[in-house]
Amino acid sequence: MTSLDPEPISTSELANYFDHTLLKPEATAGDVSALVAEASELGAYSVCVSPSMLPLEIPEASSLKIAVVCGFPSGKHHSAIKAAEARLSIEQGADEVDMVIDVGAARAGAFDRVQADIAAVRAEVAAPRVLKVIIESAALDDSQIVAVCQAAEAAGADFVKTSTGFHPAGGATVHAVRLMNETVGGRLGVKASGGIRSYDDALAMIAAGATRLGVSSSRQVLSGAPATGDGGY
Repeated sequence: MTSLDPEPISTSELANYFDHTLLKPEATAGDVSALVAEASELGAYSVCVSPSMLPLEIPEASSLKIAVVCGFPSGKHHSAIKAAEARLSIEQGADEVDMVIDVGAARAGAFDRVQADIAAVRAEVAAPRVLKVIIESAALDDSQIVAVCQAAEAAGADFVKTSTGFHPAGGATVHAVRLMNETVGGRLGVKASGGIRSYDDALAMIAAGATRLGVSSSRQVLSGAPATGDGGY
């Protein structure tokens, strides 16, 4: 290992970064129940699901959080609709909301509109509930990424998040995560999501500044991590 290599992270430590995710349109209630069981077994921080799958049954002994998406995956919903969707999700037990911005507004430089859109959802996701803002970083240039992160912070978001995982431009990159982290300066969390399929991918994102990871293949990613001393994931 060179001085530039990321420090290794054990399975239990790594799992605590994970939003164990299932957002496929064809997902059933049974699939989501299996997701919750697997997330609890692996020690993930949360599950991330579509809002129509709420409410969820979380095992009593589990500290697992529930995250839902909002305005997903296009972000081209009216702000009032996003706000209503977020409010209903909170009423049905969500701890965290991952909203998609209007990416076209960001590409057009209308960052005031982006900020207002985020603020409308923030108004329905009061602390201690958590609001993450999906910026679709692969569809933006660096200056747009910076400006959207600044808009998210100004609107009171808790996290900025790279990607839906559904955009043809791609998912998370180390470059985008690093730029987002530098922009928010530790005042907001940074969630890397989209295309994280191995332990090395996860480690690289954390080294770049990610404080949460959106992962659908959590068991596969954890299989590459060094074992913990207590024998758990």
